[in-house]
Amino acid sequence: MKNLARLALFFSLSFAAILLAAAGFRFLALRLDWVRTLPQGQQTVLSSLIDAARWALSLAMYGSLLLTLSYAARKRCFFLITIICVLALSLGLSYAVLTGLDHWELVPAAANKPMPIGESGLILSNALQRNETAIVLLRGPSEPRGPRVTAIPGRPLTFQEGAATITTEVTLPPIPFGNTTPWFLRSLAIDIRLCAARMQRHFGEGLIPFLIYTGALIFFLSSLGFIQKLSAWPLANLFLGCLAFRGVLALETFFNSPEMQDVFESFLGDRLPLPLAVPLIFCGFGLLVHVYSILAYAVRKRSDYED
Repeated sequence: MKNLARLALFFSLSFAAILLAAAGFRFLALRLDWVRTLPQGQQTVLSSLIDAARWALSLAMYGSLLLTLSYAARKRCFFLITIICVLALSLGLSYAVLTGLDHWELVPAAANKPMPIGESGLILSNALQRNETAIVLLRGPSEPRGPRVTAIPGRPLTFQEGAATITTEVTLPPIPFGNTTPWFLRSLAIDIRLCAARMQRHFGEGLIPFLIYTGALIFFLSSLGFIQKLSAWPLANLFLGCLAFRGVLALETFFNSPEMQDVFESFLGDRLPLPLAVPLIFCGFGLLVHVYSILAYAVRKRSDYED
């Protein structure tokens, strides 16, 4: 019971810390993207916080699972206790957070207007592409629909009185900021966003669909705990676990793509509901890995006993 309490406390603290940190960074990124877009919409601080928390929820689930499996391996916790603990806590905390965010979304919030970036003569262009149309806002971002000068490659400069005279081929680019984020980080953020959208969709469908899909995913992830025992170096095992969890995240995106859903539908036909295809795959993989871990543990124990 003492190990179980420590394991539950470690998972809960890890989940909360990752959720808060990831939501904070995501909130800053969302606000920056909103400030860069002209003309700005009616997005509020509250809606940005809710979107950031939903994005961070999937990262918190993956990250806390990985850290807890590493902690359980170092403390030599019984694997059955570890599986039950992480499965119950992951489902409970994820559902509680989604429920809280749904209720929080009903709270009215006042829209806020940030200070405009730049002044009269602000040049909007996408520096990452060649031959990109540049638009000069003569009255700055405070009047994004006001008069502007448009520079299209291969054409003379064009003066426009306002947004009413803009053709459909010319739109306002975002306010230029440098973006040197590596592709592997951007792809990770995309997969996390897709995972969060799937969790939100299953949550909206009801408790049972949420428990089936998310529970199968957590069961599969918990089976990868054997990676934390591959070597005598916990840090190396943790790094290998990060790679394995990244692969599962990419695999989840691949299985839920429209092309793979069509393949599953053609294969299953009327024998099984399509929403159960991916959870059954996760459960099958997780069960195989768990059986392998149990057999390897039994063989190792028998070998130690004979020696």
